[in-house]
Amino acid sequence: MSDPIPFLRRLFNRAVEVADPMQSLAQALPERPEGRLVVIGAGKASARMAEAVEAAYGPCEGLVITRYGYARPCKGIEIVEAAHPVPDTAGLQATARMLELMRGLGEGDMVLALISGGASALLVQPAGAITLEEKQAVNSALLSSGAPIGQMNVLRKHLSRVKGGQLAAAAHPARMLALLISDVPGDDPAMIGSGPTVGDASTPADARAILERHGIEVPQSVRDVLEGPSGVVPPGDPRLSGVENVIYAAPSQSLEAAAEIGRAEGLTVRVLGDALEGEARELARDHAALALEIQGALGPGDAPVLLLSGGELTVTRKGDGVGGPNAEYALAMAIALDGAEGIHAMACDTDGVDGAAEVAGAALGPDTLTKARAAGVDAAEALARNDAHSFFAAIGDQVVTGPTLTNVNDFRAILIAPKG
Repeated sequence: MSDPIPFLRRLFNRAVEVADPMQSLAQALPERPEGRLVVIGAGKASARMAEAVEAAYGPCEGLVITRYGYARPCKGIEIVEAAHPVPDTAGLQATARMLELMRGLGEGDMVLALISGGASALLVQPAGAITLEEKQAVNSALLSSGAPIGQMNVLRKHLSRVKGGQLAAAAHPARMLALLISDVPGDDPAMIGSGPTVGDASTPADARAILERHGIEVPQSVRDVLEGPSGVVPPGDPRLSGVENVIYAAPSQSLEAAAEIGRAEGLTVRVLGDALEGEARELARDHAALALEIQGALGPGDAPVLLLSGGELTVTRKGDGVGGPNAEYALAMAIALDGAEGIHAMACDTDGVDGAAEVAGAALGPDTLTKARAAGVDAAEALARNDAHSFFAAIGDQVVTGPTLTNVNDFRAILIAPKG
């Protein structure tokens, strides 16, 4: 293949395209109910989901919260933009209005909930006496702790009045259909956006253990909440009896769409999994070793190999740089490959935002370290400082998409050609 990086970008674009709610949501919708219908939602894809709902149903009543810059035009559903990944006042106020919108609904009414990744930060209603500022501080500490997303969400649920099934309970006795886009390893509905429409069996003790495990300091108000009874709704609670949760878009579908392109190009395709977790730099080293091993077994006439994977990696932040899991993965892989010929890779977040930067991720190839030296940047130093975005910006290999309006987690592709 003469130009691998544009090809890898085509794979990423296809992975995003098949998860676009305008392409995929309508098939998950039932006939529009005859009674009152209220549409609510939160997440990076929620405004696009609302747009898709109105394309099928016409104007609807409702309120959806999305990330700044991710709004879409809707005729009836109100779109509110708020902060992600650290919540803000706009999210707090919009969540209160969402709860008020569902107050007084009856058995003949229906709530359509549109939930995607990012809802954890956008649905904000702190439990107990926790202030927004304290919630923001805890959220920032979580993001820097290296804790897996599942553990982050357990803690978030027990510090909230809306997560862990509490949003669905607020709609009772109305029926609720929750349509979800999965951005979590394993596609567990209880983990998507911290499960606002899904019951959860975790306890405050589980949340306290996570704080201790990762050495996260929290204010007394948080400790008070975690020492008392939790508002998280257990599975089987009667208030959830009329709730149906449906994952209609998931990482596996996007990886398979990319795999189809690879097979059509005559490549040998291996999908390593859609639920990989762990430290970004450690998985990068493992994947670099695997790529070199595969390349060593290829003969001159063999078809190139394409490795695809998804999941959600983490970064334990120790430096002061600007980075994210995908860019850090790409940087660590470039260092591990050390200019090996014939191996190119791309790592991007399908929502277009890697970490807190408006950058999807990065691409790398045999010339990555050479370009870095020419630009006067040191790869090892950048990795030590968690400064992967600055590194790839300096050599012109960032992947910038702008808002993709969907979110099915990380996308990684490694193209391995025979030597020579």
